[in-house]
Amino acid sequence: MPTFERDGVSLHYEISGEGFPVLVFAPGGMRSSLDVWEGAPWDPRRELASELRVVAMDQRNAGSSRAPVRAGDGWQSYTDDHVALLDHLGIERCHVMGGCIGSSYCLGLMQAAPERVAAAVLQNPIGLAQNRDAFYEMFDTWAVQVREAQPEVDAEVWRAFRERMYGGDFVFNVSRDFVRSCSTPLLILAGSDLYHPAAISREIAELAPDVELIECWKEPDVVSEVVERVRRFLSEHTPA
Repeated sequence: MPTFERDGVSLHYEISGEGFPVLVFAPGGMRSSLDVWEGAPWDPRRELASELRVVAMDQRNAGSSRAPVRAGDGWQSYTDDHVALLDHLGIERCHVMGGCIGSSYCLGLMQAAPERVAAAVLQNPIGLAQNRDAFYEMFDTWAVQVREAQPEVDAEVWRAFRERMYGGDFVFNVSRDFVRSCSTPLLILAGSDLYHPAAISREIAELAPDVELIECWKEPDVVSEVVERVRRFLSEHTPA
């Protein structure tokens, strides 16, 4: 698997298929890595590679990617990684797809570089709905493992990092005002549990000007139809 290095950060990624690129961000919370797709209802690395160039990655300090934890880390650190990876690969414009935390990564990239995203698929978007303690606990569990490799990072840096990630509201990474103003076409595969509240998916759909919402998409008898809808959606918005 190729590795891209920048400013002390080592990012592992893989590319499958050919055609217009789609950058996919895996589920898994702070452990968002390639192998998490294998336990998802469907794996875009396999299902989309027949028509698109699928770029998947391990996020920093997940899977095989590594990065120093620094004061000031937060959502912007991940967005900077994503933009840098696109630059490294020479990708000027792409689709994006994200599962779980990956949906917020998609929105962050769309906000930072709107001209580079043609369309986005948000699968199981995370968001705040009386569940902040669950996100804090998820962060803390991940941080225990990273701390072993970086014992020099003090407790205040970790506390501030966690707060920047999950101390906000809505989808944590962008505001409602941004979603209202976002002209990028969105396809939302709605969430339905503690970390991925259905209310958040519906609110994104209510706010965004160009959006389609699909609920109840995880059942085995409908997954193939949903995958085909994702393919058509991305094809419809692929630049000529």
